[in-house]
Amino acid sequence: MTQLSHAPITLAVIGGSGLYAMPGLTDVEEVTIPTPFGDPSDAIVLGTYHGCRIAFLPRHGRGHRYNPSEVPYRANIWALKSLGVKHVVSVSACGSLREHLRPRDIVIPDQLFDFTKGKRAYSFFEGGMVGHVSVGKPFSKSLSAALARAVRDAGGTAHEGGVFITIEGPRFSTQAESRVFRAWGCDIIGMTACPEAFLAREAELDFAIMAHVTDYDVWHEEEGEVTVDMVIQRLNDNLALAQRAIANLAPVVATLPHESAGAMRYAVMTARDRISPEARERLHLLVGDYLS
Repeated sequence: MTQLSHAPITLAVIGGSGLYAMPGLTDVEEVTIPTPFGDPSDAIVLGTYHGCRIAFLPRHGRGHRYNPSEVPYRANIWALKSLGVKHVVSVSACGSLREHLRPRDIVIPDQLFDFTKGKRAYSFFEGGMVGHVSVGKPFSKSLSAALARAVRDAGGTAHEGGVFITIEGPRFSTQAESRVFRAWGCDIIGMTACPEAFLAREAELDFAIMAHVTDYDVWHEEEGEVTVDMVIQRLNDNLALAQRAIANLAPVVATLPHESAGAMRYAVMTARDRISPEARERLHLLVGDYLS
């Protein structure tokens, strides 16, 4: 490895549908990181981007091999944590549940509503150690604000705040569901924000979402049915914008506070003398410093 490979990684980017690579990276290397929770979605690409060292991971794997329920979320977050990452930006497609959130706009949500069906592993804490983490405010305020500025500076329309509802997928909504989600006060809809954001908090990673609006879900009478072609076309339209926004954000991240630091300090409920050596070893990366 070159000397540059050991430079701190400023930012990790998790790419969603349509974003499987980060063109423009230099000094590129790929790392395969085994975890106690299996293999991540793909090799993690490390590289230099506008003078900053970043990590990139395609959530669904290159070629889009994992559906939203199959994504190895725990392995992905664990692998990024093991690289020393502190700030993570998720790039995601979403449907809009509000008229003013138009296709090709960017939403930086500040709240989550989980409407998945229990198929996904939601926590690192199981098998002999119980942890209860606070996620009342699931996103990093400073990272989200910096991300919104980065999008605007890149020429995009950024909406700050909003409730992001996560559905199980992989199908799109029915009209009845879409109307109910609107009545519940949700603003955008997608399939991967949960449990990704919750796991990031357990790993003490500051997390923000750059949600690309691709459609009006199916509540909007003037819009047709949501299709894969529609989603990919509108994501491709925004691809250059996403890359410019990341380029704007990367140099700023090092100046941001690490808001999630200490999130797990008092979260472990299990009595220390009842934690097995196997559980201590498995979760040492996350809470090893808090168990002495």
